Amino acid sequence: MPKVLVVDDATFMRMKATKLLSSKGYEVIEASTGAEAVESYKAESPDAVLLDITMPDMDGLQALKEIRKIDPNANIAMVTAMGQQSIVMEALKAGAKDFVVKPFDADRVLAAIAKIMA
Repeated sequence: MPKVLVVDDATFMRMKATKLLSSKGYEVIEASTGAEAVESYKAESPDAVLLDITMPDMDGLQALKEIRKIDPNANIAMVTAMGQQSIVMEALKAGAKDFVVKPFDADRVLAAIAKIMA
């Protein structure tokens, strides 16, 4: 069963993503900060990461770079609010493989996970 790390400081968004992915057979690990995401990645070695960009303590861009130091082949999709295109472009250059816009569409999330793990 593929393992997905869902990272978002908003509990509601984590719960929504976790419920969706669990219903499709994924094992889900949650993190609420960028620093927690990096530690969870080290501990769990997930197959994919859904990583929010805007978070306290360490934003998604910093977390992306830290995770890529641990694993240059990490499968990461960024989760972004509308209007963050420049940050998304920077994230893609830094190694993110896809992105999902909030509020997210279930099919789009599943497609992003499938794409980055392919």
